[in-house]
Amino acid sequence: MNEAVDTPGTDRGHPRTALVTGASAGIGEEYARRLAQRGYGLVLVARRGELLAALAEELGEIYGVPVETIPVDLGTREGVDRVVQRLTADGTDDRAPIDLLVNNAGRGDGGSFVDQDPDEIDAMLDLNVRAVLRLTRAVLPVQIARRAADDKAKVGVITVSSLAGEPVVNPGGSVYGASKKFLTLWSESVSAEVRSSGVAVTVVLPGFVRTDMTLGVQEKGLPELAFVPKDHIVRDSLRAWAAGRPHVIPGPQYKTADGLLKVLPRTLVRVLARRMV
Repeated sequence: MNEAVDTPGTDRGHPRTALVTGASAGIGEEYARRLAQRGYGLVLVARRGELLAALAEELGEIYGVPVETIPVDLGTREGVDRVVQRLTADGTDDRAPIDLLVNNAGRGDGGSFVDQDPDEIDAMLDLNVRAVLRLTRAVLPVQIARRAADDKAKVGVITVSSLAGEPVVNPGGSVYGASKKFLTLWSESVSAEVRSSGVAVTVVLPGFVRTDMTLGVQEKGLPELAFVPKDHIVRDSLRAWAAGRPHVIPGPQYKTADGLLKVLPRTLVRVLARRMV
């Protein structure tokens, strides 16, 4: 693995530090564990404060890294504002600047669009899109300024999107898929904008993963091949980010699926999708 990920270093009097959202379970918890293993100090963000506190204590004891917790709901303005305040730290006080922001928090509500509650749609967009944009907009200027000041730290952002946004249609997941397509296009565009500043922005597009969000899918009895292990997603995305790649799809089966989506006629995909409704 790239040395920039494995051996973070401790210049400027602060350890390398990653802020992970949705860190209390699932992919977010896996990011926290693997980054702590690599020597990163952590700032863990999620709604469930008790789970965060237990994880912070465990990781601190095992890996000897500093771990902060911010138990907030990123679906609220107040929650986002608290995390934004932490992301603007530039290392001039006792708070370590954030070298890596991992935008992992999200929700995957589905169903027919006309049956979805408008308030629940707004809540999903607040968390999946608006919070991600606000957090990233808070940290990037600090990271760009650090690089301009000749800080050699590896800095940037990883955003967890989804392959659900890649088909031309996604019946039963129209809002979720659209929110993830937004994240993918936005992240790759921002990556191009900040690359010359020495800041790496990577979007990761997982397929199905065994987490609380996919319990409904798991209960349908999909074959094991349909699922990518959480540790593979984290490993592949950290490698891609360390290498400065803007886009990564973990799992060979999903790389193949993405390739097929790009070559199949759009009309055929629409017909197949309609038959699945």
